[in-house]
Amino acid sequence: MIDDNTADRLGTPEIVDRDSFQAKMEALRAREKVHTREGDAIAAARRRLPMVKVDGAIPLIGTQGAVTLLDAFEGRRMLIAYYFMWHAGHPAPEQCEGCTWVTSQVREPSYVHSRDVTYATFCQGPYPESARYRDFMGWQMPWYCAPRASLDALLVGRRVGLMYIVCYLRLGADVFETYWTTWRGVEAMDNNYRLLDLTVYGRQEAWEDSPAGWPRRLEGVDRMRVDGRPTAQWSRLKAGYSDDLGPSGH
Repeated sequence: MIDDNTADRLGTPEIVDRDSFQAKMEALRAREKVHTREGDAIAAARRRLPMVKVDGAIPLIGTQGAVTLLDAFEGRRMLIAYYFMWHAGHPAPEQCEGCTWVTSQVREPSYVHSRDVTYATFCQGPYPESARYRDFMGWQMPWYCAPRASLDALLVGRRVGLMYIVCYLRLGADVFETYWTTWRGVEAMDNNYRLLDLTVYGRQEAWEDSPAGWPRRLEGVDRMRVDGRPTAQWSRLKAGYSDDLGPSGH
């Protein structure tokens, strides 16, 4: 939060009349439209990528125990899997703040379901403690653990332990990988950054190109944690949820 004393010292945009403001807005809007159309063109190219076959029998662990990658489709034609980073044996405050950030925003699956798509989390850690973390956070999406051997088979050529979005297509019993991304690519799940980008002070991060006097977090200050925890955990604690992940989570 920016307190009133700090706010009084912050830089602010130039004050102009309505016509001048609108002229600047229209110039920016033209750039935004170009950006939108380029995004559409990239999405069109993404739809034309080739695909690679993946073994649909790769084992996962879910609520009902052992399942397969094919089972995770839940009968739909497509699957979006978020590969959640996990620190085995660590307590809730030490779990990945970035994965917590984006996963907390996946709330309503009806829209992807209506397009024949299932969304699921593939946690890269033990099922019992990670499932307790899911319950603590109040997440409702399908949750699976991918054991190390399964991760090696699913993430061929990629580093196990990072965050990923991976998209799959099912043709009968055959499974194919059609797209994947990592690092800032997982911002596809995020709406907070997109909304903050619309505000005058933006994300308030050290790397942003902002005028002098604009607020920003210092380099090295975690932008997704508050008082030592991933930010979204505080509301769950306030609501009375337990963050006890069990014997291996402490």
